[in-house]
Amino acid sequence: MKNIIGLLFLSIMLSCSSIAQEKSKEKKEYKVEKSNTEWKKLLSPMEYYVLREAGTERAFTSPLNKNYKKGTYVCAACKTPLYASEHKFDSGTGWPSFDRAIEGNVELDVDYKLGYARTELKCNTCGGHLGHSFNDGPQKTTGKRHCINGVALEFIAKK
Repeated sequence: MKNIIGLLFLSIMLSCSSIAQEKSKEKKEYKVEKSNTEWKKLLSPMEYYVLREAGTERAFTSPLNKNYKKGTYVCAACKTPLYASEHKFDSGTGWPSFDRAIEGNVELDVDYKLGYARTELKCNTCGGHLGHSFNDGPQKTTGKRHCINGVALEFIAKK
């Protein structure tokens, strides 16, 4: 019985891994493409880690988390407008959170890095990793929470 359970567990883990591998083989072309060397010259080490390696900054470290000014949040790598300030809310999670993106500028992808599917959010212009989407956002609007690494964003205040 233990062997059967072990085999079943192993086959599930391998199937998840093969799905992730198939997904990673697909290479989308973006409007802005640079080599890793070019990105490293353009971005700070933390920006590179988050945007190009799909890393995560520590919670409560971004000054954008508590930014309540009016304006637009753009991709720190390519400056594409991603989020409008009126769709930002305080989720209490420690990362800037939005209930929706600027239409067409944020790509939804699937991330299996933790062994299960999560909705990854990427800049649709350069492919930079922004964060993840969850279904625990404001129910009066979209019900979505785009949990975004502040280092992946720059804020442009409304004039």
